[in-house]
Parts: sequence; C-alpha cells; structure tokens
Amino acid sequence: MRKLCRDPPPVQELEALLENYKGRTHHVDEVIPNLYLGDIVIARDKKRLKKMGITHILNAAHASWECTDDGIDYGPDIQYYGITAEDCPEFNMSVYFRKGAKFIHQALDTPGGKILVHCVLGKSRSATLVLAYLMIYQGFLLVDAIRHVSERRCIAPNRGFLQQLQQLETELHFTFWRCSML
Repeated sequence: MRKLCRDPPPVQELEALLENYKGRTHHVDEVIPNLYLGDIVIARDKKRLKKMGITHILNAAHASWECTDDGIDYGPDIQYYGITAEDCPEFNMSVYFRKGAKFIHQALDTPGGKILVHCVLGKSRSATLVLAYLMIYQGFLLVDAIRHVSERRCIAPNRGFLQQLQQLETELHFTFWRCSML
C-alpha cells in the first residue's frame, strides 16, 4: 500500500541518492525482470537485441539532435515507440510519463515481452521514464524507485525531470488517498 506522510524529498536529497551506484558502466542493465535500461549503442546493436529477446523498444531521444539513427528498421519482431525529448531541465517530460509507462506495461504484459528503454546515454530521459513507470504501475515511491534503479545502473535525471517526478508522486498519492477515503 502506498503511504505518503510528507511531500517528496527535496531535489538535493534525490540527487544524493543518485550518487549511490557503485557498479561499472554498461550499455544496458536489467532494472526489473524483462525491463532493460540502456543507451544508443545497445539500441543500434540489432544482433544483441535479438539475442536478449527484446520485443519492444521505447526511445526517449527519438528524432533529437543527438540521435541520428532513428531510421533503424527493427523488423516485425520489435515494437517501437519513439518520444522526442530534450535532456534539459526546462523540457516537460511529464507529458510522456503515462504514455511511456503504458507502453512499458503493455510490453511486460505481453507473453515473452522484454523491453529496452533508451536514450543517448541511458541516464536521464530514459531513466526518468523508467522511474515514472515504477511509480505508476508498480506503486514505488520516488525515493524507492531511484534507489531500486540506481542500485542496478548509474542514472542521472536532470533537476527538472526530478521535479516533474516529485509532482507525479504528489498526484499519484493524492489520487490514492482521495480514492481510499471514498
């Protein structure tokens, strides 16, 4: 059950949590079963994606200036969803939280489904969407989602994205509290 006794922690506390990753840097890491967070290098490696059994790809840097190979043809075995997002604090990533989370959820709900969520480095845009998914569909509090993912991969959502995730947490828990009072 979700419990929110106070407002989400300040951004500085969230940024401190992000520094907890002690592992090595990889092109891709599994953050929960069948949900992979990665970078553009793994997204371009169709042979490795096939070997991993990836069935869905969510690209959080689709058609952005850093991601010039969006024309990759993954074939009929991989469903693709591209989000054009800029990695800057002013960018409103929150408009993609529910759409991205729904795509991830549908992928994981598909028999044999495995999804890669990526951007350029796999640290900010894609990590933000994975955190939103964990909050929306898995009931994680933001702090717990950050801890969970940062124990498996070095992530660094920018300050603006962290603030938007704080707002998401407030909205989710207000809705939960309101519904539980009815």
